[in-house]
Amino acid sequence: MAELRTPRSLIVTLYGAYGRPADGAPFAVAELIRLLHAVGVDAPSVRSCVSRLKRRGLLVAARAADGSAGYALSPDARQLLDDGDGRIYGRVLGRPPHRLDDGWVLAVFSVPEAERNKRHLLRSRLARLGFGTAAPGVWIAPAGLHEETRHTLERLELAPYVDLFRGDHLGFAATRESVARWWDLDAVARLHRDFLELHEPVLREWDATPDTAEGPRPQDAYRDYLLALDSWRQLPYADPGLPEELLPGDWPGGRSAEVFGKLHERLRDAGERFVRG
Repeated sequence: MAELRTPRSLIVTLYGAYGRPADGAPFAVAELIRLLHAVGVDAPSVRSCVSRLKRRGLLVAARAADGSAGYALSPDARQLLDDGDGRIYGRVLGRPPHRLDDGWVLAVFSVPEAERNKRHLLRSRLARLGFGTAAPGVWIAPAGLHEETRHTLERLELAPYVDLFRGDHLGFAATRESVARWWDLDAVARLHRDFLELHEPVLREWDATPDTAEGPRPQDAYRDYLLALDSWRQLPYADPGLPEELLPGDWPGGRSAEVFGKLHERLRDAGERFVRG
């Protein structure tokens, strides 16, 4: 989780959680400063990160409802967040895991030496989508990631360099042994355990704290939910959701999804009251 709790990551998490209202209303700069202050980010850091996100085309300047300066998501950024919702919230909303008999999607690519920068971008994007490396230039993922992969490669104009295939693993090593080569499962498990170390105690504390008549305290709910989402949203990309029978018996992914799901259910809407207040 290289960007865990950096100002930039928290701003992106805030927009992903609460920055896509139906009316498209932007966050005023003063509101961004208030909301990021609640999770420990100072005003200069907010302004600096917002400027960088604007230069990258993820945020666009817009007037808030009261006429003050503000920022909204660009169309590309909104599409990127919309695409990510299925991955980030799918498990906690009950999306079934990938099944072994669904097969695999293979990405086979070749990039000319003169365009080596695209080779690096392609590798990093496939890794971010959850692909493992089967061989040099051959990447593999559960077949259920096919549509998201196609959409992403087309959006980044990388599709001309890639051929996608769907199929089954026919040997010669057992699929479970091969999966352990294609992905660094120990590293992915550590990410899940890191998440649990940070946020399972938060869930226990909420479970032990009775709600007020209006529900969870909005500012506390917002703080704990945004920090949990900031940690969690990177995990479904590092972990492609491999079929359960291919994973070690003590795999922590199910428990981390359960913890985030309970925090999401309990805190998300209460946190929105703080955001809109």
